[in-house]
Amino acid sequence: MTEGKSKSKPADGAEPNDAGNPRPEKSRPEKSRPEKSRPKRSRPEKSRRKKDSTVEAAPEVNGEAAPPPEAVEPDPQLTAEQAEQARKKYLLRRFWISGRGYWGRRGDKLALPFTFGLLVLICVNVGFQYGINVWNRAFFDAIEQRDVHTVYMLSAVFLPLVAGSISLVVAQVYLRMTIQRRWRSWMTTAVIARWLASGRYYQLNLVAGDHTNPEARISEDLRIATESPVDFVAGVLHAFLAASTFIVVLWTIGGALTLSLDGASITIPGFLVVTAVIYAAITSTSMVVIGRHFVQLSEQKNQTEAEFRYVLTRVRENGESIALLGGEDEERSGIDNTFGHVLRQWALLTGQHMRTALVSQVSSLFAPVVPILLCAPKFLEGSMSLGAVMQAASAFAIVQSAFGWLVDNYPRLADWNASARRIASLMMSLDGLERAERSEAFGRIRHGKTEDGAMLSLDDLSVTLNDGTGVVKETEVEIEPGERVLVAGESGTGKSTLVRAIAGLWPWGGGSVDFHADRRLFMLPQRSYIPTGTLRRAVAYPAAADKWTVKKISAALDKVGLGYLKDRLEEDAPWDQTLSGGEKQRLAFARLLLHEPDIVVLDEATSALDEKSQDKMMQTVIHQLPKVTIISVAHRAELEAFHSRKITLERREGGAKLVSDVELVPRRRKRSLIRRALWGSGTRRG
Repeated sequence: MTEGKSKSKPADGAEPNDAGNPRPEKSRPEKSRPEKSRPKRSRPEKSRRKKDSTVEAAPEVNGEAAPPPEAVEPDPQLTAEQAEQARKKYLLRRFWISGRGYWGRRGDKLALPFTFGLLVLICVNVGFQYGINVWNRAFFDAIEQRDVHTVYMLSAVFLPLVAGSISLVVAQVYLRMTIQRRWRSWMTTAVIARWLASGRYYQLNLVAGDHTNPEARISEDLRIATESPVDFVAGVLHAFLAASTFIVVLWTIGGALTLSLDGASITIPGFLVVTAVIYAAITSTSMVVIGRHFVQLSEQKNQTEAEFRYVLTRVRENGESIALLGGEDEERSGIDNTFGHVLRQWALLTGQHMRTALVSQVSSLFAPVVPILLCAPKFLEGSMSLGAVMQAASAFAIVQSAFGWLVDNYPRLADWNASARRIASLMMSLDGLERAERSEAFGRIRHGKTEDGAMLSLDDLSVTLNDGTGVVKETEVEIEPGERVLVAGESGTGKSTLVRAIAGLWPWGGGSVDFHADRRLFMLPQRSYIPTGTLRRAVAYPAAADKWTVKKISAALDKVGLGYLKDRLEEDAPWDQTLSGGEKQRLAFARLLLHEPDIVVLDEATSALDEKSQDKMMQTVIHQLPKVTIISVAHRAELEAFHSRKITLERREGGAKLVSDVELVPRRRKRSLIRRALWGSGTRRG
C-alpha cells in the first residue's frame, strides 16, 4: 500500500478529541488485507485547514437575493386550531415579503411607473363616470321638458364622453394586465432561481414540509397569486372613489325624506345614502356568512388538482415499466381514486358557488329598482324632476356596485388566498434550506479546495439526514489525480448518499469535501436523464446542443456502441421513452467522452449493461480519458478490474463506517522501482 493515500478510520477504538468527544483512531481495521492495506498518513497541519466554500444565494431578477426572513415559531400556548390560523396568516405575510420586492430596489424598473399610471387612469375614469351621470340628468330633464335643441346637443356630447370612457377602460386593461404579466415573470424567475440553486429542487424531496408538487405551485398558484392582487387593488380603488363620489351625488339629489306615521312625521336625511349603505351591508354580510368556507375549499381543490396532474405525469414518465408489468388496471384504479377526490372537492365548491350566486343575483336584480321606488314619491309630488330620478338611479347603481365589490369578488379572493398560501409554503421550505446553508448552527458539509494537490479529500466527513440521523460516520479519504476508486458495500450502507454528499447535493452532515482547485466534476447516475428535444441535445446535455460538431458527437456515439443513431441526431422525438435502459447509460458515457472532465462519479452507471458491454464502456473511458479520476459505486465484482483502489462501507449503529481501503492495482511508480531493483541485482524477467 502506498504512503499518503488514505486516512480512513476504522470502526472500533476511540480516543478523546479536543472537544472531549470520542474520535475514532486512524489505524487499519483487521478486516482489510494486510498485503494491500493502506496505512494512515499524517498530513501537515496546514493541509488540514480547509478553505470552506461560501454558499451563494440564488440571484433575484435585476438584483441580489435578499436573505430569507427569520423563522417564526408558533406560540406554544396556542391551541392546535389557533396555531393553524396563525400559520395561515403568516403564509400570506410570507408571500408579500417576496411579492412586494417587485416594486422595490431589486424589482422591475417599470413597476412603479405602470402602477402610478394605472391609478391615475382609474381616477380619471371615475371622473368620466361622473360626467356621464350628470349628462343623464340633463338629458332626461330635456326630454321631460321636450327641449329638442338640448336633446340634440346632449346627444352630440354623449359620443365624446363614451369614447373617452372606453379609451380609459382599454388603457386600464393594458396597464393592469402588463403589471400582472411582468410581476408574474419577476416572481416566477425569482422562485425558480431559488428552487434550482444549490440542488434545492432535489433536497425538497428529502425534507418534511408543505411543498408537494412544486411545479404546480410555480405554474398555476403563482399565476393566480400575482394576477388577483392587481385586480383587487384596482377594483378596491375604483370602488372607493366611485362610492365616495356618488354618495355625495345621492345625498345632494335625494335630500331628506319625510314620512308620516300615525300623525307623526319622521325625517330621514340623505335617505338614498342610508338605503344604499343598508342594502350593501345586507348583501355583503350574507356573502361573508355564506362563503366563509370558500378559502378552505379552494385550497383543498387546488391541492387535489395538483395531485391529479402529478399522478398522470407519473404514468406518462413510467409508461414503459407500467406496460411491461401490465399495470394498467392498477394505474386506472389509482387515477380514478385521485380524480374522485377532485370531483368531491368540486362538488363542495359548487355548493358554495350556488349560494354566492344566489346572493349576487338577488342583489343585481333589486339594485336598479330600489332607488326608483324611493324617488317615486318626490317625483309624483313634483319636488324631483325626471332627470334627477334617473341620475339618482344611476348613482345608486354605481354606489351599490362599489359596495357590492366583495359580493362579486369573494370567490376570487378565496382562490387567491389558497394560491398565495401554497406558493408561500414552498417559499418557506426554500427559506429553511437557505437558512441552513447560511447558518453555522446547522450541521452542514463544507466544500472547499485541497491544498496538497489531491483531486478529492474527505476530511472527517459525516453524512446525516436533515433530522440528525446518521447515515455515514466520520470518513477520511484522499484520492490522487488519475486514481480509480471503487466504493463497495451492502445495499443500504449509504454509498449513493455518500456520492451525493461528494457532489454537493446532500448538504446535511459534518466535515468537509475538498476538490482540486481546477477540477471539473461530472456525474453519471444510475438513471440517465434524457431531456426533451433532439438526440443531439440529449448527447450534449448539460451543455448546449451546438457546443460540439455533429462529427464529434457521432464519433462519441460510435465509441459507446450507439453508432446506429448517428443519422437521427437532429430528430426531435420522445427519446426518454424510445431508448432502452442500456442505451440511456451508453448515451451517458458518450456525454462523458464529450465533456472530458477531471473527475467522474459513476453511481451504478453500468447496472443496465451486460458484463461484456460494461467492460467495453470502462475500457473506452480509461482509454479515451487516461488522466480522469474515477469514483464508482457498484455491486458487481467484475468492476474491480478497472479500478486501482477499493473502499468498503459497512453498516454500523449510528451510521455506516469505512472499514477498509485497499489497493487493487499497484501504482506504476512502485512497479518501476521494483523492476529497477531486480535489474540491478542481475535478475531478468522471464
